[in-house]
Amino acid sequence: MSISQIFAPLLSQLWWLILLAAALGLFKVFKPLLKGKMGEFTVSVQAKLYLDKEKYILLNDCTLPDAQNKTTQIDHILLSPYGIFVIETKNYKGWIFGSAHQKIWTQKIYKKSFKFQNPLHQNYKHQKVLETVLTDIVEPELIHSIVVFMPDCEFKTAMPDNIFRGAAWTDYIKGFREEVIPMMKLKRVQLRIEKEVLEKSWKTNSTHVKNLKQKNNAAEAEF
Repeated sequence: MSISQIFAPLLSQLWWLILLAAALGLFKVFKPLLKGKMGEFTVSVQAKLYLDKEKYILLNDCTLPDAQNKTTQIDHILLSPYGIFVIETKNYKGWIFGSAHQKIWTQKIYKKSFKFQNPLHQNYKHQKVLETVLTDIVEPELIHSIVVFMPDCEFKTAMPDNIFRGAAWTDYIKGFREEVIPMMKLKRVQLRIEKEVLEKSWKTNSTHVKNLKQKNNAAEAEF
C-alpha cells in the first residue's frame, strides 16, 4: 500500500480543519485592517445621522501623494462652508493614555500595554498634505484636525479639545457656525481632492502599506 493510500482517508476527514486553519491565518493577517475599516464605517454612519447632508460632504479613505513621492492615507475629509476637517479614526479598546505633545501614546488592556503613535502627530501630516493639495483654493487655517476614537475605549488622561470618543465629534463640528467657504468654492475643493486622490485599488493599498512599513521601521530605529 502506497503512502498516499494510507493518508488519503485521514485527509478526507480532516480537510475542513485545514480550511479552518487557513481561514484563521487569513483573519489574523487582515484583522487590523478590518478593525480599522469598521471604525471608519462607524464615523461615516455618524456623519449621515447627525450632520446635515446639504451642508456637509464626507469623503472617505482618501490616499494622496505627498511631497516625498510617497503616499498618505486620510480616513475622512469632511467638507463644509464652516471649514474643512481632516478626521483620523482609531478603533481601539481599553484605556488610552496620552497628551497633545507626547510622541507615543499607550493603550492598556487589562495587564497588557501597547504603544502607538500620537494620532495628532499622525494626522498633522495628513493635514499638511491636504493643505498642499488645496494651496491655491483654501487658506491653511480653515483646515482642522480631528481624531475620533470608538466608544469601546476609555480616556485615562485629559485629552485635547479635538479628540473624541463616539459621536461627540459631530457636536464639535456643529460648533463651527461662521460660513468661511462659499459653496461654489467648496465644489472646487471637492473636485480638486477627487482629482488628486489615488484610485482605490489593491496596488494603491499595497504601495501605501509599504510606505508605512518603511516609515515605522525608521521611527523605531530612531526611538
